[in-house]
Amino acid sequence: MHSFWIIFKQSFLTKAKTKSFIITTLIVVAAFFLLANLSNIIEVFQGSDEDGNVLHVVDESGELTPILQAQLDQLGSDVQAMPTDLAEAELRKSISEGTVEAYLVLEQEGSLKARYVSESANELGSGNEVEQAVQSLQTAVAAESLGLSESEVGQLFAPVAFEREALSESSKSQEELSQARGLVYILILLIYIAVIYYPNMIAMEVANEKSSRVMEILISSVSPVKHMFAKIAGIGTLGILQMLIFGLSGYLAMKTAGTVLTEGAFSVFGFSNVKISTFLFAVLFFLLGYFLYAVLAALLGSLVSRTEDVQQLMLPMMMLIVVASLIAFSGISVPEASFVTVTSFIPFFAPLVMFLRVGMLDIPLWEPLLSIGIMLVTIGLLGWFGARVYRGGVLMYGSSQSLKDIKKAIRLGNQK
Repeated sequence: MHSFWIIFKQSFLTKAKTKSFIITTLIVVAAFFLLANLSNIIEVFQGSDEDGNVLHVVDESGELTPILQAQLDQLGSDVQAMPTDLAEAELRKSISEGTVEAYLVLEQEGSLKARYVSESANELGSGNEVEQAVQSLQTAVAAESLGLSESEVGQLFAPVAFEREALSESSKSQEELSQARGLVYILILLIYIAVIYYPNMIAMEVANEKSSRVMEILISSVSPVKHMFAKIAGIGTLGILQMLIFGLSGYLAMKTAGTVLTEGAFSVFGFSNVKISTFLFAVLFFLLGYFLYAVLAALLGSLVSRTEDVQQLMLPMMMLIVVASLIAFSGISVPEASFVTVTSFIPFFAPLVMFLRVGMLDIPLWEPLLSIGIMLVTIGLLGWFGARVYRGGVLMYGSSQSLKDIKKAIRLGNQK
């Protein structure tokens, strides 16, 4: 057992101390804080010039601008509509000089016409608010021309009392689904990245040790099977640590930013009202998915002697992960679909798909437990088979880019 922990420690520390691992972790953590504080950073660069919220309005009638401002106020916009006597040529020159952000031309000839002019067509913020306000202005002007009272206009545009009712016992309410959807999407994405990244790291490590002939020294003092599982456990622990760092930094970044954007993200993505069981299942399926694909990656990595051949041999495993992710992401909108239910019990798809169902639906407890049981049995069988392949695969050298070499590795392992 002492040799197991030596290899475990070596696998963990070797990868944890690499520049690529440290730099990647720091970049992701910094990206979380940058994105969380993006609105504050933009405000700093834009400065506190209040003129940027002033909208110059060319309104010959002089009657439309106050109504437009009232519509902007109802939308909660900070844009201030200000009538101007400047000609369009002067306004265009002011935009070029940077003294005016945008202006609006309002014309009422039978129907209302509006033209919004700004420096860039890519402007999204205030331009969209102004467009909505002008649309409401058109409604108010049309209602006035038809002689409709305010109460009649309110009745005309009153929203329909539309409710959704699901008869399925496993279905959640629309509000619960909206909250769960964002959280499940993020967690599925994390599981998907982890299942691709860390098993691939194992395969590269095994292939690198073989190509440098270090493997021959290692297996002379420890059994290949113990070496395989110690390496899987070491890199798996490193993966858990890195994911915890990412999760904690993302949470702290959003909580410390204190902006409207981050507060909205907590409610939209469901972080403000999430069940502990959802996170527990996320951790559980992360671990099961990792060990399932890690054993497969170690098996495949033992068959090659050069790191350049790893990606080609790992392609079938990568295709399984991609298919699982496609099913999971497409199933977010239809979690009760038959193809989602069936694939959630297939072990190579279950880490993503069954977690999707757990997060999006109120399914009976026996279903995720059955899926977990199937995955544990699969991991056990794959571990037993992988150990047999690994025992002989680490002794194979030369060109090896085919899954047919598995039989050769088993025969070589039996002779050892």
